[in-house]
Amino acid sequence: MRNRIEIPKGIYGITGDNFSNGRSNYFCVEEMIKGGIKIVQYRAKTKDTREKVKEAREIRELCRKNGVVFIVNDNVDIALLVDADGVHIGQEDMHPDDVRKLIGDNKIIGLSTHSEKQGMEAYKNPNVDYIGVGPIFPTTTKDTTPVGLGYLEYAVKNLNLPFVAIGGIKAHNIDSIIAKGAQRVSLVSEIVGAESISKISKKLQEKFSE
Repeated sequence: MRNRIEIPKGIYGITGDNFSNGRSNYFCVEEMIKGGIKIVQYRAKTKDTREKVKEAREIRELCRKNGVVFIVNDNVDIALLVDADGVHIGQEDMHPDDVRKLIGDNKIIGLSTHSEKQGMEAYKNPNVDYIGVGPIFPTTTKDTTPVGLGYLEYAVKNLNLPFVAIGGIKAHNIDSIIAKGAQRVSLVSEIVGAESISKISKKLQEKFSE
């Protein structure tokens, strides 16, 4: 069973402490929501666990009030504690089948993929609800080797599964990603580092209806 909760199309918001110019993750998410973003992933690599729980709980409530899907990165325990809509894991994290045993049938599981092989394995796994495809371009948020547009094109043609294009995507190149068929795109530093997060979120979100 897939699509337990709909994976909204458009911009997939992700928090990024290192790029937000000292502004809190809560503030960044609040501004993303004002800009029309309908799904947010809480990612906080450098915070301690107690701080993550507190922040995730506050952002979860903010998202719930605004009808925004809330995903927690990596930390299955925190996702459960704050009653997130789902969790996003990487290739070196817990296996999706094991995550499903912990979070139950009604929560979303997202999985980062970096190759056609990983994408097909995720597509064949009924416990994976959507995948990350990337990094498309070089990026400072991940140390993974860029996969370029080839894997994106493969995902569009061969993986009948919601996916999020991610990695080095900016306002100046997002049109090329959408033109390839991506219906969900994530830009981390471009959004949380912007002078006005709400304005750039709105501008980017509108590209999907042009």
